[in-house]
Amino acid sequence: MISNVLTRWPAVTAGIGAMLCITALGSLDQAAQPLAWLMAPYGATMVILFGLPDSPLAQPRNIILGHLMTTLIGLVMVNMFEVNAWTMGAAVGLAVAFMILTKTTHPPAGANPLLVMLTGKSWMFLFNPVLIGTLLIVTIGVVYHRWICKRVYPIRWP
Repeated sequence: MISNVLTRWPAVTAGIGAMLCITALGSLDQAAQPLAWLMAPYGATMVILFGLPDSPLAQPRNIILGHLMTTLIGLVMVNMFEVNAWTMGAAVGLAVAFMILTKTTHPPAGANPLLVMLTGKSWMFLFNPVLIGTLLIVTIGVVYHRWICKRVYPIRWP
């Protein structure tokens, strides 16, 4: 029954998938203090993963590597330079360029250098919430799309 409803209403499907994924991360965030499992760009990742799952931007490689690479750029910049308008602009510019060059474009990840630089995140942020969070997001996306919505996801892994 629920499978029929979800396959007929893509907006409902996307909303439920996003809700379940963020709820899972939020529950871990509350239970595993002081570790963080959520970050604002993940909200935008939900739009792409659950609303546009066939898009190249929604594929696991793009989600994981896009978030990792852009966070790493932010961390390098915040540790090498003073945070100001120029360094934040440079970090976002580098993030966009590297995602495009490596074919790992994931638009929500473009916010990561700003997040890192404006909040002074440590190197641990790259591991958690970024690496662990994106792996969990992709896992939930695969399970949700394949088992609940009965659709092919991901379209491609590499």
